[in-house]
Amino acid sequence: MKLSKNFVKDYIDIDVDIKTLAEDMTRVGNEYDSASKLINATKLVVGEVLECENHSDSDHLHICKVNVGNEVLNIVCGAPNVRKGLKVIVALDGAELPEGVKIKKGMIRGQESNGMLCSLAELGIESKFLKPEDKEGICELPQDSKVGENPIDVLKMDDEVADFELTANRGDLLSVLGMAYELGAIYDKPVKEVDLSHKEHREDINKSFSLKINTDNCKLFLAKKVEGVEIKESPAFIKNRLIASGVRPINNVVDISNYVMLELGQPLHFYDADKLNGMIEVRMAKEGEKLTTLDNIQRILNSNDIVISDGKEAIGLAGVMGGLDTEVTEQTKNVIIEAAIFDSVKVRMTSNKILRSEASNRFEKGLDPNRTYMAAERAAKLLEEYAYGKVVTGTVIYDKTNVKPKTIEITFQNITDVLGMKIPNEEILNVFRKLGFTYEVKEEKIFVTVPTRRLDISIKEDLIEEVGRIYGLENIQGKLPTVPMKQGSVDRTMREIRNKMISLGLNETLSYVLVREEEAAAFTTDTFEKVKLLDPITEERSTLRYSVITSLLKIYEYNKARNEKDVAIFEIGKGFYKKEDYGEDTKLAALMSGKYYLGMNQPKELDFYVIKGIAEEVLDYLGYNGRYSFVQPKETPIQMHPGQTAEISVNNDIVGIVGKVHPAIEKEAVYVLEINLDKLLQKKTGKMKFKEISKYPTIQKDLAILVDKTTVSEEIAKLIKKTAGSLLTNIEIFDVYEGKNIPKEKRSIAYSLSFGKQDRTLTDEEVNEVMNKVIEALTNKMGAELRA
Repeated sequence: MKLSKNFVKDYIDIDVDIKTLAEDMTRVGNEYDSASKLINATKLVVGEVLECENHSDSDHLHICKVNVGNEVLNIVCGAPNVRKGLKVIVALDGAELPEGVKIKKGMIRGQESNGMLCSLAELGIESKFLKPEDKEGICELPQDSKVGENPIDVLKMDDEVADFELTANRGDLLSVLGMAYELGAIYDKPVKEVDLSHKEHREDINKSFSLKINTDNCKLFLAKKVEGVEIKESPAFIKNRLIASGVRPINNVVDISNYVMLELGQPLHFYDADKLNGMIEVRMAKEGEKLTTLDNIQRILNSNDIVISDGKEAIGLAGVMGGLDTEVTEQTKNVIIEAAIFDSVKVRMTSNKILRSEASNRFEKGLDPNRTYMAAERAAKLLEEYAYGKVVTGTVIYDKTNVKPKTIEITFQNITDVLGMKIPNEEILNVFRKLGFTYEVKEEKIFVTVPTRRLDISIKEDLIEEVGRIYGLENIQGKLPTVPMKQGSVDRTMREIRNKMISLGLNETLSYVLVREEEAAAFTTDTFEKVKLLDPITEERSTLRYSVITSLLKIYEYNKARNEKDVAIFEIGKGFYKKEDYGEDTKLAALMSGKYYLGMNQPKELDFYVIKGIAEEVLDYLGYNGRYSFVQPKETPIQMHPGQTAEISVNNDIVGIVGKVHPAIEKEAVYVLEINLDKLLQKKTGKMKFKEISKYPTIQKDLAILVDKTTVSEEIAKLIKKTAGSLLTNIEIFDVYEGKNIPKEKRSIAYSLSFGKQDRTLTDEEVNEVMNKVIEALTNKMGAELRA
């Protein structure tokens, strides 16, 4: 927001320079980028060209004799429009112009030159604000300008400008009037009333003009009519204030709409009334509807765009840009003023697609309905005064805002507790008075009524912030807090899970929860509605993930691209969804690839059983030993390998998934695990049972068998345990092999079996007898073949 000092002085008397003003605004939380004069140049005077001759040694230079008041100077000038009798801006010897340009006496093509005749561009005015003739040549001053005067005063450009970087919640400061209220609080000065007075004539506009609102995305719409306007150049003060504010002057009617927007913060749009059908309709655009906007570009609209229609076709994009067919031109005689409030989210979506403008920025931040009424009347007043129009009686009104000033209850003690120091009660009340807030005090309570212009204030903490910043943060004494201490809390379960995963050799990650829309439902067969951002910065971060595996896979791809293939990572993070309502689950996810290091110089090629073992370790550690199983999915996610994926069932309830990523997704062998911790930890666990380690040795036996690829290893393990009975103390898979010397439909699985008793040492005969029973059962029931 560029603030013109001359503009804001219309509403508040201030006598400080712009740098001081900007620093004082920063002190209360409104930072600025720059603060300087509109034209920052020295030693400028009004001159009159007495003589102008072509330079004999140049095809474009002129030798001029210029009267500067106290002397006549010889100046060489190359401007095409320089001529005898012209009143001009002269930069004298020693003058300093913007961008470090210094003017000195010198010789040009053999002719002495004692200064420079200046264009507005050379004085720092951006070319976009200049007329074509001003861009090509020197500035031509009015003929009644007095020689020797300051040309900046003649041009009425003796202004100062501060460029503020405002926070998103301070939409009220996107107006000169809002800035005036802020400065009034800083300097304790009153803000002047806005002049809305104008005459009205003819019958009420409601009898000849109709309004239809066919969307809930328009809460307020006002329409006024001004007849008989004259399109011409704006007065100098309007043009200069627009330029100081960063807006290009066009003509008096268009400039007034921009002027009021800057002044009151309410965007307006003016229509050529004779190009309408006696009505305006506000509705949502039809899918694929076309509209040619003011920039002469045909736009293809969709159902998220709010449009203004004449009852037949779209004539404008609400809050963003008007249509070309109803624009104000030099032939316009009658004008319809539109002042409205549209849905901020819809306006932002459309503006991001079409054009980010000063108007759309204000709609997005939120508007005060009271200012909307003011803006309509203010525009009518200025069109009457500077476009010589006649305001038609009445206003067409559609209003569903019902916005009233907020009253917030707060106590003096509340303010003291939060700010950490005792501010006198009268000082607190004085702050509210400076801000223009009314209040009522009842003992310790203060009932503060906040005007509708301050949309950012809604709770008592907002009021405390206002007291702190206006009273002066530098006046608040720093001291140690005296709040009562209480015992902290920590989620020990999550910390223990995290420590367990680290002890198993995995590294923790912290990844983005936002992913591409098509990735949000990966690694699951659950049905839910994706949670998408309304206005994502990029498609890469447009939707909240459901599975944490999606984020881990991105981290793996990053490492693989840098030739790091041994990856073992985990994350405890959130997954998001919408079913009947929005929800989120805490999940433990892990991803492993390459080699798994069990210890120093003990690398193991990763397979399904390693990641399955990680899951078992975690579940056992949390007390679910004997209560979980790995079952074949009824439906495998398309991102998972159908033959190497299992669901984790606890108490016959699926809480997670473990397995290999489908080769179509990752050619390398990548194994993943995900457990819904919210679901798992709801299942109660009994007290941990400990069994004394046997003092007698165990006997280890290895068993390698050939089975069909369709045979589930879990079923084999169950049969072995059932057949071996109580003598079997442990069973582990240590090898799975497919390939050479193995039939295509078969797979080799090798188990390590441990046998033992608590009260004695087993004999070889006892173990061999059990092994024979196991082999027989596997052969008969599983069709297994014993490998030598």
